[in-house]
Amino acid sequence: MPRAATLAGDDVHLRRALTLRDLIVYGLLFIGPLAPVGVFGVLDAATSGAVALVYVAATVAMAFTAWSYAEMSRVVPHAGSVFAYAREGLGEAAGFAAGWLAMLDYLLIPSVAFLFSGIALHALMPGVPAWAFTIVSFAVATALNLAGVDVAARTGFVVLIVEIAVLVLFVAAGCVVLSMSGPARPLPSPFTGIGDFHLSMVVGAVSIAVLSYLGFDAIAGFAEETTGDSREVGRAIVFCLAVAGALFVLQAWLAAVLSPLSPATLAAEPDRQGTAFYDIVRLSIGSWLATVLSITKAIGPTFAAMAGQAAAARLLYGMARDGHLPQALAEVDARRGVPRTALLSAAVLTLIVSVWAARRSDGLGLLVSIVDIGALAAFTLLHASVIGYFAASRRAPATALHVIVPLTGSLVTIWVLVEASRVAQIVGAAWLVAGLIVYATRSGRG
Repeated sequence: MPRAATLAGDDVHLRRALTLRDLIVYGLLFIGPLAPVGVFGVLDAATSGAVALVYVAATVAMAFTAWSYAEMSRVVPHAGSVFAYAREGLGEAAGFAAGWLAMLDYLLIPSVAFLFSGIALHALMPGVPAWAFTIVSFAVATALNLAGVDVAARTGFVVLIVEIAVLVLFVAAGCVVLSMSGPARPLPSPFTGIGDFHLSMVVGAVSIAVLSYLGFDAIAGFAEETTGDSREVGRAIVFCLAVAGALFVLQAWLAAVLSPLSPATLAAEPDRQGTAFYDIVRLSIGSWLATVLSITKAIGPTFAAMAGQAAAARLLYGMARDGHLPQALAEVDARRGVPRTALLSAAVLTLIVSVWAARRSDGLGLLVSIVDIGALAAFTLLHASVIGYFAASRRAPATALHVIVPLTGSLVTIWVLVEASRVAQIVGAAWLVAGLIVYATRSGRG
């Protein structure tokens, strides 16, 4: 009779059940097709209306990271994602540091998503506290992940279709309004800006816009659960980034040309920036669509958290299997083929952080800033691992791109790190120091 769970080194392994479509679903779910909705007003005010141009620049900036992920996933098709890549390209210590930093991203992004669902649902039903909705969101995502990667992927596909349908509805309704009433702003203005516009405004805003893309890299964590060859992970990553970029540019452009609120108004009234997208939809199209959009943005993060929680578990699993974390985290459920202990551990951590943040007025902003530090620091080590694996050690055929692309990508991620808040930088540095202590302690025992 099979055991409920076995170590990864035994006969039971992660189940290969994910197709290329499933990988894309996980990536797009994690990113969220409607990600710009929450930051539209901030970007519109900061760039004098050139919000679509910001997303073009951000897509290009993140393309360097997508390329590095695609190259490393092709030659290192292992669970653990950036941990596995940095270990192979830079050595054990750098691999651990990359994985440890990525934990801030993979463990806290689900917390952010759970919290966002809780806050949004509380706004729709004020009688229920945000923390209660946060727990419900957590329970749904965790149950789906424990049911198996194939079950979670199928459910995620349905949710993704709904989110895209709402986006299509917005685009269609917006185009009807444009054809009947004309644009509120000049049609090229989302790319050229209006009023006192300078290109430096876009450069500064990109550091905010790139946060909308965080999550596409989680696909790499499922490398050992794909039904195809190792190149499918890279294809899915690049495809997700391209689709997300196109969707972001389209919705940003349409919202901007429909907007009865000028960038100057939003800049003068910061309190209106967070709800600007909803206000634009309500004023230019109708309150019914604003309500549909609000409900979708309230429920969608639960399934983004599901994808993030699954990715976090694969990171813990990969690091534990290689001896850098407690071996129990490398156990695989014999029936479901998922890293159950790692999943439950990630779930408990995200729940604690989510409920803690839900009870703080500044909880959401604090979590987001910390997540950014973890993700971007891990991306920087990813780029270094490409140079180390291909150009320095020449463990695979290398071209000039294996130096040029990761170097450029590193400049982008380091620049955004420098632009991050001081509190987030301090937390990130403290987390890294704690990780180095853990690494030294476990290495000493070995």
